[in-house]
Amino acid sequence: MATIVWFRQDLRIEDHAALTEAVNRGEEVYPVYIWSPEEEGDWKMGGAQKVWLHFSLKALEASLAKLNLHLTIRSGDSLKILTELIKETKAHSVVWSRRYEPKGLKRDAEIKEALTHSGVDVKSFNSQLLCEPWNILNKLNKPFQVFTPFYKHCISLKEPPKPLPAPAKSKGKKLKSDTLDLLPKIHWDEGIRHQWHPGSHDAEKALREFVKNREKEYGEMRDRPDIFGTSRLSPYLHFGEISPREVYYEAKKSKEAEVYIRQLYWREFAHHLLYYFPTTPTNPLRPEWSHFEWDRSPKLLKAWQNGLTGYPLVDAGMRELWTTGWMHNRVRMVVGSFLIKDLFIHWVEGAKWFWDTLVDADLANNTMGWQWVAGCGADASPYFRIFNPTTQGEKFDPDGKYIRKWVPELEKLEDKYIHEPSKAPPLVLRAAGVTLGKTYPYPIVDHDERRKEALVRYAKLKGE
Repeated sequence: MATIVWFRQDLRIEDHAALTEAVNRGEEVYPVYIWSPEEEGDWKMGGAQKVWLHFSLKALEASLAKLNLHLTIRSGDSLKILTELIKETKAHSVVWSRRYEPKGLKRDAEIKEALTHSGVDVKSFNSQLLCEPWNILNKLNKPFQVFTPFYKHCISLKEPPKPLPAPAKSKGKKLKSDTLDLLPKIHWDEGIRHQWHPGSHDAEKALREFVKNREKEYGEMRDRPDIFGTSRLSPYLHFGEISPREVYYEAKKSKEAEVYIRQLYWREFAHHLLYYFPTTPTNPLRPEWSHFEWDRSPKLLKAWQNGLTGYPLVDAGMRELWTTGWMHNRVRMVVGSFLIKDLFIHWVEGAKWFWDTLVDADLANNTMGWQWVAGCGADASPYFRIFNPTTQGEKFDPDGKYIRKWVPELEKLEDKYIHEPSKAPPLVLRAAGVTLGKTYPYPIVDHDERRKEALVRYAKLKGE
């Protein structure tokens, strides 16, 4: 008798209910990861995520080896491969952790029905969220669309279950495994490899370090991209190298836990929205937004993607993203606002770029974030809130440290002009080795003019 454990976005052995269930049965256990990007539809895994997954699977393999288990990797159709593995191992049961994206929900339901029909016992478990989306509804028995009442409702409920320890050692034979070629052919991944260490061991290490050294000041420092003030746990949570329950209970050890735990529930809210509004990755939650007047400018889009807009904070963020696969959340809002409300480029273009370049690219979070900035989603930023990239830089990167790190051609520019080089006198630019239009671009648009135009377009949308 044997049980197959199907791993997806739960690449750990701690607080893993499906793995624990399989081990506790005392049967042979066969962990498997199936590479099946075609089943994800339009949102196949992006390049940065592939780099992370490459190393995360190696880390999972090492963790499972401590339990005397062997990770099997196969490529292709999930149902077909699971059926083949059931025959190979004579397994009577398949267990997995639930997915909540629209495609994942549909696929899991179809696979469960097919396997159950063939006599296989199938069980799924929650390992990704603090609350199951279908258990959270407002007083009208409808989904929440505003965060604060959603948050108040969630924290009024019974606390999440305590995380499970890693299971005991088990047994299982080694099977034939495929070799995945996930790393890019160019050296774009070097910055990611230098910046990050995927795997559950490093996830737990990062969590402990954050709670010990930075959680106390999180409320004050989380908006400063020039300071290492956030937890940077998002990619570990996305790949399930650490569970939200582990983060929740570790964070609670601090007296200042509420501010950070609130951010965990923003993640829950994003999944809540995607579950109840599954078309939102490409369609606005607010239908009137379908009529917004967007521009199509490949030239401006490319300048934004390459960090060559002439607005230093925007450029720093986009270059940090390309180099490390990550961007500070405050800067994500600024670059998003710039794309949508200065360049008038559709928010879906931004979502697609983030999807390919972020190591923490999560369909729920990515969708909610872009719709929030655009003003077309739940609990959205007001349409008249248009981030000024210059004043945002002055406020949250006051000494220009973040800009100098990621836009080194401005490194020697005086603090007074670091956020707006186009306003610097020629002598100051020359002394800093900056030649506008050559070593650093002029602003590709005038923010003040674009802001006025944006308000006009928003007014048309609202019928004002």
